[in-house]
Amino acid sequence: MTTTRRFTADDLFRFNNVNLDHYTETYNLNFYFQYLANWPEYFLKTETPHDSTVMGYIMGKIETAPQDTKRAKWHGHVTALTVGPDYRRLGLAKNMMDLLEDITDEMHKGFFVDLFVRCSNVVAISMYEKLGYKVYRRINRYYTDEDGFDMRKSMISRDPGKKFMIPLTRTIDCDELDSTL
Repeated sequence: MTTTRRFTADDLFRFNNVNLDHYTETYNLNFYFQYLANWPEYFLKTETPHDSTVMGYIMGKIETAPQDTKRAKWHGHVTALTVGPDYRRLGLAKNMMDLLEDITDEMHKGFFVDLFVRCSNVVAISMYEKLGYKVYRRINRYYTDEDGFDMRKSMISRDPGKKFMIPLTRTIDCDELDSTL
């Protein structure tokens, strides 16, 4: 049995056991505090019931496209999702993704959820595909040392035709991200 609740500032001192995976991006404290202050509903953790050990967390936000595009729609974004090695393959990541999607769909009326993942992280890509995400585009050098995939999943209540999941036909560079939403 696990508990999922909102992440708090105190949790920043207790999440190293899940944050040290080489695929997990780590950020400075100000970055985490910005998410806690601006999008607390999108910053969740799963913990053990007996001693409140952090098992995993998800951190996200709500975004919009640049105002000069015809696709200026709100969408949820997964900034980070990680589960500690001892707690993998228990469905925790799926549960946290489901919660983030529900928040995007019901609270913010978003059209889709997107996330970025390293092209080499085949385990994560496979998991996201099982959850209904599709590769929308490849981004050259999104990560310092490799390309990334932008993966998306439409919220059926707002995008029943899944038009926001239709893949781009070319690879883009990082500096084009805002213009090709």
